[in-house]
Amino acid sequence: MEHTDRPATDRPLTQHEADERARQLIDAAYRPTSYRDETPAPAYGPTPPVAQPGRPPMSQKATDASALMLSGSVAALSVGGATSLVLYTLGQVDPVTLAVGAAGPVALVLAVGSLIRSAGRAKQDMHTEHHHHYNGSVRQETTNVSSTTKGLFAKNRNDVR
Repeated sequence: MEHTDRPATDRPLTQHEADERARQLIDAAYRPTSYRDETPAPAYGPTPPVAQPGRPPMSQKATDASALMLSGSVAALSVGGATSLVLYTLGQVDPVTLAVGAAGPVALVLAVGSLIRSAGRAKQDMHTEHHHHYNGSVRQETTNVSSTTKGLFAKNRNDVR
């Protein structure tokens, strides 16, 4: 192989030089391009960041779910404590009495929760206002049907004519 100091553009490439240059071009074409900036990020202000007190910042949906889980854990603690107390008190009785005693606090909590939910719905229904704005002749009919059903196999007959 002949080495000269002349630039490669002045003479044709040898077969070995052409193969080497082709290999370089192909490697460069298939090599992924990337760049990593090693300069440190600029600091804003002289004080380093400090963890803030309270809950970490999160979305409203995540905040609502977190509050719901915290409330549920308090409710579960009270129900579990009441159940443990009842079971400890009834520890020397037969299994049927134990089952009734264990279900009592749970039934009480469910009943109180249902009562609170019903009261909330009733309060919400009290404050509803209906505004109807009509143009032209309107005929409006309202029929209210109320019935009291009692028993396990109650029948409702709502015949509106």
